[in-house]
Amino acid sequence: MPTTREINIRDPFVLLEKGVYYLYGTRGVTCWGPASGFDVYTGDGLTDWEGPFPCFENDGTFWADRNYWAPEVHCWQGGFYMFASFKSASRRRGTAILRADSPLGPFVPWSDGPVTPDKWECLDGTFYADRDGTPWMVFCHEWVQAGDGEVWAVRLSRDLRRAEGEPRLLFRASEADWAVEMHHSSGQTGYVTDGPFLWRTEDGKLLCLWSSFSSEGYTQAVAASDNGTIDSHFSQLKPLFMKNGGHGMLFRTKEKRLMLALHQPNEHLKEHPVFLPLDAI
Repeated sequence: MPTTREINIRDPFVLLEKGVYYLYGTRGVTCWGPASGFDVYTGDGLTDWEGPFPCFENDGTFWADRNYWAPEVHCWQGGFYMFASFKSASRRRGTAILRADSPLGPFVPWSDGPVTPDKWECLDGTFYADRDGTPWMVFCHEWVQAGDGEVWAVRLSRDLRRAEGEPRLLFRASEADWAVEMHHSSGQTGYVTDGPFLWRTEDGKLLCLWSSFSSEGYTQAVAASDNGTIDSHFSQLKPLFMKNGGHGMLFRTKEKRLMLALHQPNEHLKEHPVFLPLDAI
């Protein structure tokens, strides 16, 4: 039974379903190269876990063979939908949607390939349903192509099989005054956007968590919708965490306490989930 500190994953995502915590993430060992699937851990609390249990494995027919990143699982219309990023030698990185009848999987392809724009390098799509029940995906246009990393929103079909309409720009990484430029091995220089996640506060504010790099390393940022809707610009707030950790999400515990989940440190094979009560940051 591994403890939270013994689990080597990036991009942790927690789903609480019928009293059980389900923990997903990017496999640490295979995150930067060839990859084949995702795992899930289960627990009654947030310290000790059962697993890992494979919840998606490429049987040889799936289109992607590398960079399996950032699985999120959301309940929608009676099913469980996984949003995750993938890449292949012949296809740009993008977010595809998979489906299962259980949080344990097995998840199977649902969308016809990525639902992000075909000509863009994209990652980290996340699900959001607005107040009238319209489904959206928020995702990153990757900095290695865009230069100044971008966060976009696009409406989804109600069955979550495809995007509908044109995507809308929410913000760029350089709008955060603390963000620093990064240098890619390809020679590209720019500002990173990673890991968007949408959350509506009890007083009605709509927040978008995201990550980039500051002078202190990988940083957990947050922005707020200017008018409380997804169809808006988002203004940058003070970062939530600046200690070389990020790609976070919010969830409520069984006791209704609001928690921030992120990975730390942002170092290959050393990453593990961290759960922080927001009133303790």
